[in-house]
Amino acid sequence: MSMTDTAPARPDAESAKRRDIIDGARRVFFDKGFDGASMDEVARAAGVSKATIYVYFGSKEELFEALVQNDRARSAEHLFEVDPSIDNVEALLRRIGVSFMTMMVQPDHIKLIRMVIAVAEKFPRVGRTFFDAGPCHGGQRLAELLRRQADLGRLELDDDLAAAYMFFNMCQSNAVKGLLFGVGEQPSAAQIEEHVDRGVRAFLATYGARS
Repeated sequence: MSMTDTAPARPDAESAKRRDIIDGARRVFFDKGFDGASMDEVARAAGVSKATIYVYFGSKEELFEALVQNDRARSAEHLFEVDPSIDNVEALLRRIGVSFMTMMVQPDHIKLIRMVIAVAEKFPRVGRTFFDAGPCHGGQRLAELLRRQADLGRLELDDDLAAAYMFFNMCQSNAVKGLLFGVGEQPSAAQIEEHVDRGVRAFLATYGARS
């Protein structure tokens, strides 16, 4: 192979062009779904050529996987933007719970979950990416915060990670599951706070410090 035939190195993963492609892909995937989306449509939405997309992503599956990773990372960073001045465990849990539920019930997030579930059997790596970057990462981050609270004597934990997953599941109640199946309407801010407040009370009844 001559020097001119050598494929260029893959561009930096965080380049502006790559972000443009992911943003274009997000619009197309959310509008057409995974199976209905084409790389031609993504190229038009991103304002690039299809050849440029393939410089960054080897397939539609790889592009969708990158979109999942990108969106889950952004959501996780927002979820755990916790005010360091909060020294009340109830207020801390409520802040995280409301942020979590507000994100979970967004129409685009519900669409993303549905798409991941739809493609996970055919492309299990996409399902694993979503699970690792979403529920697993969020659970691990919350477990770290809960352990700090336990070290300060505010909680009594036997399993940090199990407690974190328990809290997230209690905050969701049945609201998110209903939206996934097209049942019910997106809850209001007041309804989200009600769900979270019940979750916080139940969590503290189980793990709150007794002394």
